[in-house]
Amino acid sequence: MAKKKQQAPKTISNRRARHDYDLGDGLIVGLELNGRETKSLRLGHGQLRGAYVTVKDNQLWLINAAIIGTTGIPISESEQTRARRLLARRKQIDELIAEKQQGKSIIPTEILTQGRYIKLRISVGRGKKNYDKRHTLKARDDKRAAESAIKSRQRLA
Repeated sequence: MAKKKQQAPKTISNRRARHDYDLGDGLIVGLELNGRETKSLRLGHGQLRGAYVTVKDNQLWLINAAIIGTTGIPISESEQTRARRLLARRKQIDELIAEKQQGKSIIPTEILTQGRYIKLRISVGRGKKNYDKRHTLKARDDKRAAESAIKSRQRLA
């Protein structure tokens, strides 16, 4: 019997989060999903743009994350962006609630699909102002220019 080919795990990331927020350390939590959603995420059919985490009744909820079905996996329009409960330890939830009360946001940064369970990496962060975003872009460009200047100097020597 032939072995099944291992597919490379698909990670769905929120690329915009690093640009819009000053993020702290990440925390990995579980997601409460149904079978169709799990299969779609394993195939890479999900999106975290505009998603956020909120607290209701001392539980964490993922809001506005889209899980899109395919031809073989039908997911209705209302279920694609439904609120999904996050699974974490009580101590972790209490720490996140305390951070949220200080005015910080809880942002989902990545959906991890390798392994048996689908996990979500969340980070606590404070929103950046426009001048902070410009400063970050300028610093990145300056660093890139300095590295290229060093490389060109090394080639000449």
